[in-house]
Amino acid sequence: MKIFVPPIKSQGIKTKLVEWINSSVKDIRFDRWVEPFMGTGVVAFNVRPPKALLCDSNPHLITFYKAIQNKEITPSKVKDHLTSEGRLLLKSGGQYYYEVRERFNNQGCPLDFLFLSRSCFNGMMRFNSKGGFNVPFCRKPDRFAPALITKITNQVGYISQIIDSGNYEFRNQDFKNTLKEIGSSDFVYSDPPYIGRHVDYFDSWSEEEEIILNQNLVNSNVNFIISTWLSNKYRVNDYVFSIWSDCFISTKEHFYHVGGKEINRNAVYEALLSNIKLESSISNKEMKSRITKNESLLTTKQKTYEIHSQLSLAMDDGSLS
Repeated sequence: MKIFVPPIKSQGIKTKLVEWINSSVKDIRFDRWVEPFMGTGVVAFNVRPPKALLCDSNPHLITFYKAIQNKEITPSKVKDHLTSEGRLLLKSGGQYYYEVRERFNNQGCPLDFLFLSRSCFNGMMRFNSKGGFNVPFCRKPDRFAPALITKITNQVGYISQIIDSGNYEFRNQDFKNTLKEIGSSDFVYSDPPYIGRHVDYFDSWSEEEEIILNQNLVNSNVNFIISTWLSNKYRVNDYVFSIWSDCFISTKEHFYHVGGKEINRNAVYEALLSNIKLESSISNKEMKSRITKNESLLTTKQKTYEIHSQLSLAMDDGSLS
């Protein structure tokens, strides 16, 4: 499977989990794919459903993809923008980044959003309490070399083709409003902020919201999958066994690199929770028993994921793809 990576970067993007998610839903029949937490769109753009409702509380993500859909953003415009802005960035020794950031926070230009996403520290997407993008510069004034500009331009082109091939609606709204609109023939893929982990302004998340998400999905009578984490070397996500106790669980081991040394290669068991039995899923009760008995938590086989050469995220800045 060729994995198509969107041009917008974000920590926690599901690039390395997309094939697993896609294989888990390939036999499920539905009329419309719904995501209350679209994020970068990497899952929907790889599943490529014929019809989709893609929502997020972050207005800049929705504005960016609507601009691609409406042809306000094209590969040629991206190339011109990043080339000219990249020159100014290099000439300023990196200080121009903060001019663009201030301009974006005042005007909200989607091309500036792309520029910041690809030149900020560690590919983070973080906003202050007033909604202002506040991630610092990545300290690489030569960030926008021709090869990277070509890669990003191609990413925009491929995503544009995917959007054009389907009936996609992008909407900026809270997840609760999205869940009010789902029908019995929809399929919901939900990727909320991981509860118990760091969050930003647009993605603040609480136990109360996790409960609301569960109740709305269960009461809707639709088939659904939710992405979350099961455990790491420090602790177990107890919400999986309380709020989501009626769900099946499928797991995959995923490694996050937080430094150049092997000791900093931290494993996390990612989980797909579903109200339907998936090929590799087990019951909530069985998973809890495995944890108690200190048995393997894996329900899937390890795979090597192939990332499309034109669409892979640049790895030279230490960010997660």
